[in-house]
Amino acid sequence: MDFQAGYLRSSIGRKTIVGITGLVFFGFVFFHMLGNLQIFQEPDKINSYAAFLQSLGGLLWIARGTLLVAFVLHVYYAIRLSVENRQARPVGYVKNSTIQATLSSRMMALTGLVIFGAILYHLAHFTLGITDPKDFALKDAQGRHDVYSMVVLGFQNPIVSGAYVLWMFLLASHLRHGVSSVFQTFGLNTSFWAPKTNAFAIAYAILIFVGNSSIPLSILLGYVKLPGAQ
Repeated sequence: MDFQAGYLRSSIGRKTIVGITGLVFFGFVFFHMLGNLQIFQEPDKINSYAAFLQSLGGLLWIARGTLLVAFVLHVYYAIRLSVENRQARPVGYVKNSTIQATLSSRMMALTGLVIFGAILYHLAHFTLGITDPKDFALKDAQGRHDVYSMVVLGFQNPIVSGAYVLWMFLLASHLRHGVSSVFQTFGLNTSFWAPKTNAFAIAYAILIFVGNSSIPLSILLGYVKLPGAQ
């Protein structure tokens, strides 16, 4: 039996793929947040960071390609597992017991779809400059892409900021269950490790929510302003 017919068609193989690709995104989300938090420093910090990433050239595109492949595999196998789980129980339980199932675990498919749509908008807004081309075209005093001003102008819109905070809440919910699931997939949710991995998953989700949400909220409240603004 070859690899495709065996491992990838087994539930264990599919869960492993979802787990590994999930780890890729857990790391990406954390380091992406750290990069974005430079908005709280002087504009040169985040503009220099963005210029450095662009200077990577081919390496940056390799990283983007890796993330894209991981994302496609994660979504594809997560959907297949979800469909198979539903098909295994075509008739619902008479009593819907959710003591062991957290709200985040029962909403993984929904939050995943919302997150996918939010990622597309986020790319169109801050990466491709489709939604606000004038802000995207801004340059700083050194002729670099003015990421600082672009982000501030973008989040001065209450609708955009509100939607972003809601997205972060759904992302945190997805990560809270996703991180726990990764530990379970790799056999780390034993009686000894389960409380620790669960606490880590909750702490990680809260960190991502608070860290990322602090950016639009600080801009809306006027703590982070355009260069030269009083």
